[in-house]
Amino acid sequence: MKIVIRPHHIISLGGYIVETDFPYRNVIVVNPTTEPIKLEVPVFHEEWIEEQRQLGLELTPLVEEDNYLSNFRKAKAKLEKLKAEKGIKAE
Repeated sequence: MKIVIRPHHIISLGGYIVETDFPYRNVIVVNPTTEPIKLEVPVFHEEWIEEQRQLGLELTPLVEEDNYLSNFRKAKAKLEKLKAEKGIKAE
């Protein structure tokens, strides 16, 4: 299955992670590009992270000890700063 992350948007993939040997409980995904990008989900392996980074996405993998809300807010603030620099209106 594929999902699309729109340009200059952020999503969380917690519900799309298949907990086999995947070491992360959640992954925050930011699309800083001007193009929509398709993601293959669910996530089964660590190589998926590098594959998505090669597409231009910014990923923040989270382990059990990480604070999800804090990390999401950091990624969102970085994205909002990028949008402001490019003159993109907030939705």
